[in-house]
Amino acid sequence: MRHVARLLFICITVLRYGLDELALSSFRQRWVRLLVRVMTVGRRLDAPRGERLRMGLERLGPIFVKFGQVLSTRRDLLPADLADELAELQDNVPPFPAAQARALVEKAFGRPIDAIFESFEAEPVASASIAQVHFATLKGGREVAVKVLRPGMLAAIDDDLSLLRTLARWVERLSADGKRLKPREVVAEFDNYLHDELDLVREAANAAQLRRNMQGIELIIIPEMVWELCTQSVIVMERMKGVPISQTQRLRDAGVDIPKLARDGVTIFFTQVFRDGFFHADMHPGNIQVSIAPQTFGRYIALDFGIVGTLTEVDKEYLAQNFIAFFRRDYKRVAELHLESGWVPPNTRVDELEGAIRAVCEPHFDRPLKDISLGQVLLRLFQTSRRFNVEIQPQLVLLQKTLLNVEGLGRQLDPELDLWNTAKPFLENWMHQQIGWAGFVERLKKEAPRYVQLLPELPRLLHRTLQPHLAAEQRAFEALLGEQRRTNRLLRVLVYGGAGVVIGLLAALAVVRWS
Repeated sequence: MRHVARLLFICITVLRYGLDELALSSFRQRWVRLLVRVMTVGRRLDAPRGERLRMGLERLGPIFVKFGQVLSTRRDLLPADLADELAELQDNVPPFPAAQARALVEKAFGRPIDAIFESFEAEPVASASIAQVHFATLKGGREVAVKVLRPGMLAAIDDDLSLLRTLARWVERLSADGKRLKPREVVAEFDNYLHDELDLVREAANAAQLRRNMQGIELIIIPEMVWELCTQSVIVMERMKGVPISQTQRLRDAGVDIPKLARDGVTIFFTQVFRDGFFHADMHPGNIQVSIAPQTFGRYIALDFGIVGTLTEVDKEYLAQNFIAFFRRDYKRVAELHLESGWVPPNTRVDELEGAIRAVCEPHFDRPLKDISLGQVLLRLFQTSRRFNVEIQPQLVLLQKTLLNVEGLGRQLDPELDLWNTAKPFLENWMHQQIGWAGFVERLKKEAPRYVQLLPELPRLLHRTLQPHLAAEQRAFEALLGEQRRTNRLLRVLVYGGAGVVIGLLAALAVVRWS
């Protein structure tokens, strides 16, 4: 019944804000146009369509707001008015009252807010779908940012996820692509990431890990956490001062090298993905700023670490080989990798898959990013995968989303950026480190502590391992020896008995002859 009530609420919201008209307006079939006219009879939709879409998504809740945030980075796929309004969802969701925020902070820390902070700004500096942020000053003068989880988020998200699970089961049963698309696994992945985002201590831990990983690269700044003031519902971190990356003109006026900034973004993304296997997976413009302070001028500032992606060594190596094969236009190798990974049925013909991938990718090489839509490439690859029954990998859904975000940021910063040539040297160097002599030495260094511990124990472990085999061999030998002894006794009986019989016969013959 709860699902029915939620579906009813969704339908009412869609009709109230005219989202059905937006969704069906691109269809050219006559019956669809007729349906739109019938459904709009008696409704007054005075507000612009972009505003109606944004308000409708806000009304539907955090999962739909997340969807709008992803869409807002794809200006190549959306009209400008829709993209501008959806950009408001990145950090401008209507906030909850300041008094409620203060009460939540006091409840989390168990003491009055004035006992913790010298000052606490009532007006939030940013308000998103999951939490909002207030600037404050600690006792002692340190400037910090306080992130407060929205109340009631867990129940709202659980209801929507329960509905999504039901829809995923129906898709799996009724759709011919249900098994290949793995909708239940994808929803399960989304479930994990959203619940991780509701635990702010986990977000603080993610930030600390990213901060350690990126220390050697002077391209990005990640705020330091104030661990004694971090709880599941409230966290306190170092205050960051930067210019939102969406304010390109302001960055130019400050003297920031915009093309370099775009290239640095690609380097940061591929470093996190392929070197560390741990990457910021919510890189929409609302979470990215640029420092214009003299000491850190031109560096990225990353915010909001509720969603991070992880990749295994197998995933990283497979993806890197795929990217390099794409950059080298070695479509046969791409097809072979799909077969080796088990993503396509084993009876798939390599030459057919190679030709299909070439037809999708070849038209997009040697062109600047402004002339390439990765969204369109992914759409065509999806159509190709459907033909060859390629199974969707749920663990890579976040990576695909983040790659779209990175492309959206790159498109806004420098439309002339060549994504392929920017990423290719990095990936080739990474593969050399992984597969070449340098990679072998590095892996040997990592495993050396384990080898040092195992070497003194090796004789004992070897004896323990071989002892059952030696005992079995000993038992087999003893059994064989016993069998040989029994055989020898039988042979002696036969020999002595035979000899006795022969002697007896000879004696009988002698008696007969002499008689």
